[in-house]
Amino acid sequence: MKQQIQNRTLFINDNLNVLRGMNSESVDLIYIDPPFNSNRTYEAPIGSVAEGAKFKDVWYLDDIEQEWIDSIEVQNTALYNLLETIGTMGHSREANGNKGYLQYMSIRLLEMHRILKPTGSIYLHCDTKMSHYLKMVMDCIFLPRRFRNEIVWSYRTGGASKKQFSKKHDVILFYARHRKQYNFNPQTEKAYTKAKGRRAGKVVYGNENGKERSSMFYEDEQGVYTNVVMRDVWDIPYINSQAKERTGYPTQKPLALLERIIQASSNEGDMVLDAFCGCATTLIACEKLNRQWVGIDISHEAYDLVKYRIETDVLKVAVAIRDKKGRIIGTQKADVGDALFEEWNKKIHFETEPPTRNDEGYMNGRTQKYVYIITNPENEKHNFYKVGVATNPQARLNSLQTSHPLRDLEIKYKKSTPLYNEIEKYIHDKFDNIHEWVMVENMQDIIDAIEGYKEV
Repeated sequence: MKQQIQNRTLFINDNLNVLRGMNSESVDLIYIDPPFNSNRTYEAPIGSVAEGAKFKDVWYLDDIEQEWIDSIEVQNTALYNLLETIGTMGHSREANGNKGYLQYMSIRLLEMHRILKPTGSIYLHCDTKMSHYLKMVMDCIFLPRRFRNEIVWSYRTGGASKKQFSKKHDVILFYARHRKQYNFNPQTEKAYTKAKGRRAGKVVYGNENGKERSSMFYEDEQGVYTNVVMRDVWDIPYINSQAKERTGYPTQKPLALLERIIQASSNEGDMVLDAFCGCATTLIACEKLNRQWVGIDISHEAYDLVKYRIETDVLKVAVAIRDKKGRIIGTQKADVGDALFEEWNKKIHFETEPPTRNDEGYMNGRTQKYVYIITNPENEKHNFYKVGVATNPQARLNSLQTSHPLRDLEIKYKKSTPLYNEIEKYIHDKFDNIHEWVMVENMQDIIDAIEGYKEV
């Protein structure tokens, strides 16, 4: 099958929409540096290359779409139950925020698992606040036996606490798609070793009569640096304010960190995906290491950052323009000729619409799911009908009956269609509803609306 997505494609869209449009088993390596559930709002400073980049890392259950929850429940019951349990842990506000964040991550990680090749791997970057929860989520999706490493990225930054040890590391969870048959290129690092034993020596000196005298001495031998197999603790400097690669993007990660991951778990020509590509560090590392890449970000500033960093750092077809304070305010063509500059500008494929699946088993490039209507006698009296979408409506019904006190829900209607998302949204916009319970005088009105829906 022809490759679905071109190399050097940047999607500006919700990454869930893009992931759902990507073919199964089409990516060799995924690295993501998603929001951390930090309860903070991040914004690039004025005057930086990334000026305008901003995102909010605060989570509530109201941010989560019911369709995500339903899809998680149908696809992975263990994961759904885990998220329900986490939602009961701790203070209600914090527990709800954690649950909402993990629901957001889970529906996307399920799609990432689907698009990874059997030989592929995923690296999930997080911090100590959510790493333990995310590891359980990953165990539910990838299975515990495919967990490879919890990598500790250790660094030094300013600031210290007088009440606890300074927090100076991030966590990167490394999972393989297959337990044994996955790409991995062992990496080495320099280690300082001290030789055993002591070195004997003799010092010769003169005395006042001109006769030579000598004295023996001993000293420990000096250590040497040797290559050893790399540990799961990585000492890589954080990007400081004077670093050449710094763009001002609030959560920018070092190029050396991404280069190490890409070299370890991919080969030249492989396709690498970063679904939260931000300031494009993963994409720059791919260019330098001769990998193909696909990036996704919700912000339009990501496109400008990708172009800026590739033109200035990789191809050298542009140079930075700085103001009197040394801040980067733009770029201009380098002395390489107009043709080369214009040729490179055509190499990045900028997309604002998600791709369309064309892999085997999917009609018209769209997943086939059911739009369903569920009723129960109590709600029918009040003209309430539950309208949703699911791959398996019966499994959805079973899960609802387990939690519903009446236990007498019934599937009244179901329709298989690739337009499930559009139809569900259309119905919920057309009729009054509360959490998928649609209020109409007659259920036939809903059926007629579903059957009469046409893709615009």
